[in-house]
Amino acid sequence: MKNQRNYCARTDIYNMMIRLHARHNWTDQARGLFFEMQKWRCKPDAETCNALINAHGRSGQWRWAMNIMEDMLQKAIPPSRSTYNNLINACGSSGNWREALKLCKKMTENGVGPDLVTHNIILSAYKTGAQYAKALSYFELMKGTNIRPDTTTLNIIIYCLTKLGQYEKAIGIFKSMREKRAECHPDVVTFTSIIHLYSVNGQIENCRAVFSTMVAEGLKPNIVSYNTLMGAYASHGMNKEALSVFNAIKNSGLRPDVVSYTSLLNSYGRSQQPKKAREVFEMMKRDKLKPNIVSYNAMIDAYGSNGLLAEAVEVLREMEQDGIYPNAVSICTLLAACGRCSRKVNIDVVLQAAERRHIKLNTIAYNSAIGSYMNVGEFEKATSMYRSMRKSKVIPDAVTFTVLISGCCKMTKYCEALEFLSEMMDLKIPMTKEAYSSVICAYSKQGKITEAESMFNKMKMAGCSPDVVTYTMMLHAYNAAEHWKKACALLQEMEEYNIQPDTIACSALMRAFNKGGDPSKVLILAEFMREKEIPLSDAIFFEMVSACSLLRDWRTTIELIKLMESSFSVVSIGLLNQLLHLLGKSGKIESMMKLFYKIIGSGAEINCNTYSILLKNLLAVGNWRKYIEVLEWMEEARVQPSNGMYFDIISFAQKSGATYSSIIQERVESLRRKSGNEVSTSKV
Repeated sequence: MKNQRNYCARTDIYNMMIRLHARHNWTDQARGLFFEMQKWRCKPDAETCNALINAHGRSGQWRWAMNIMEDMLQKAIPPSRSTYNNLINACGSSGNWREALKLCKKMTENGVGPDLVTHNIILSAYKTGAQYAKALSYFELMKGTNIRPDTTTLNIIIYCLTKLGQYEKAIGIFKSMREKRAECHPDVVTFTSIIHLYSVNGQIENCRAVFSTMVAEGLKPNIVSYNTLMGAYASHGMNKEALSVFNAIKNSGLRPDVVSYTSLLNSYGRSQQPKKAREVFEMMKRDKLKPNIVSYNAMIDAYGSNGLLAEAVEVLREMEQDGIYPNAVSICTLLAACGRCSRKVNIDVVLQAAERRHIKLNTIAYNSAIGSYMNVGEFEKATSMYRSMRKSKVIPDAVTFTVLISGCCKMTKYCEALEFLSEMMDLKIPMTKEAYSSVICAYSKQGKITEAESMFNKMKMAGCSPDVVTYTMMLHAYNAAEHWKKACALLQEMEEYNIQPDTIACSALMRAFNKGGDPSKVLILAEFMREKEIPLSDAIFFEMVSACSLLRDWRTTIELIKLMESSFSVVSIGLLNQLLHLLGKSGKIESMMKLFYKIIGSGAEINCNTYSILLKNLLAVGNWRKYIEVLEWMEEARVQPSNGMYFDIISFAQKSGATYSSIIQERVESLRRKSGNEVSTSKV
């Protein structure tokens, strides 16, 4: 056209060409056309400026867009609503939500009122700038105007609510959009956002259900929808389901992108199949897709989480050879792998590698390093890492202190744990549930029951609902301090909060009941455990036997023996000896002997103390024949009777009179000769 002799430059044609270049993100060419049209003495108008602002906005060059607006005003070209919207979008898409908000205010002052597009652009700017709470506040203000939200508006709000963890509100908006009389109906983006919400919340079944509903309602999933569903499966190591979605992408006529391959790779890594993950990685390359840094990090994690540190480090080198430089996430992944594999040297090597590559560690990376050192018992290096973190002016968060405090407690460094608590308080960092539990543990181990109790109450007041582990710590603390009533009161509190005690908690409660003089509650709690199918341990049986002894409840003791019978081979011999002693002490000699036969029949390992309990109780009722028989069993079992056992029976013989004395002494002498044990009757 320009080569024609009769060519006449026209503004509308230049506007069309600038818009075309903007659509393809050819910003420099669009700007060149703007200067060219002025050389041809073709005067730019509002549409020209709008197209050029749009071009720079698409490429994130918001300052250029602002300059164009200034030129426009200098040339007395009145900006339209589209001009403002394009400029606001240029700022918002770059994350400069403050500039976007200023322009919106200026727009209103200049008499050009915002429309729905303007509001959506502002909301999108807040979203891009991670100002999710501000987006929700702006949405509430928007409701007060005559402008009604559309599907795009609600999609942004659902995204912001998800980021803030307000899942129920997001689901509520989604449900309202699906109502018959709703003005805004959900689109593919809406359904994809809800799939992501359920994925973040760990409700994988709901992810699939929402995807199926989207298809059933006639909406065609795009590649982002498929990738979101794959990501949900991958995060839980569900490789078969992830592969099924991957194949569905191909069958739908879409081409899997880098995100698709990375999600599939990640699913194999999480399901402990690093070889399969490598196959997917190589397949991605064969399909002429270049792995990005997320792909390489997923590959590092696939090897690292399965203890293959050498292979994980090799991937780090491989990514550098491909021109992709590792970031803080790469280092975090390697550090976490070192911690899991308990490799002290490798943690230092990874940190040195990060330093050589000038990778600045962020809070997450420091947390990984501190946690890894704590996992391998390197307390000094962990604390040194924390000091380095503070020196580098990297702000620690709740995770940092949780890792430090819990690590100190695991290494029984309770004083140090409390020092970190003090520092956490000074920095006004809110405590996590894990931090509260660790601090309670530290206080209780040091015998500071008042402080532990105070921290436990603060935990509840802060809205961090204590779990069964925390309650168990408090039970042990009260037991150690002999505060039996307080320990017993915790059971009622657990019931109020609908927290079911586990085996360890139940054993601690039973001990409190026994020590607190209320053994009947032990048996009630045991019945509760059977109803709730809570496993019974040695400690539980021990407390139950103690309760029966205190209550002199022999019937329950017999029932307890029947309950334990199938577990005799794995139950500790100390507990079995206690049962034998309880029956013998109560005068139930026949029951005691029956229990002994069952113990022998189960194949349980018995010791000299077992025989000693039998002998003492047999002698107490004067059953000398069975006493001697037990001595014979000991000889057969190659358990050497003590001199005291012989002395006891000889003493009994001398006290019983001439009738049995000679018979007993003859039998004992016979046993003595067999065992080679010299017994002097004169000592008796």
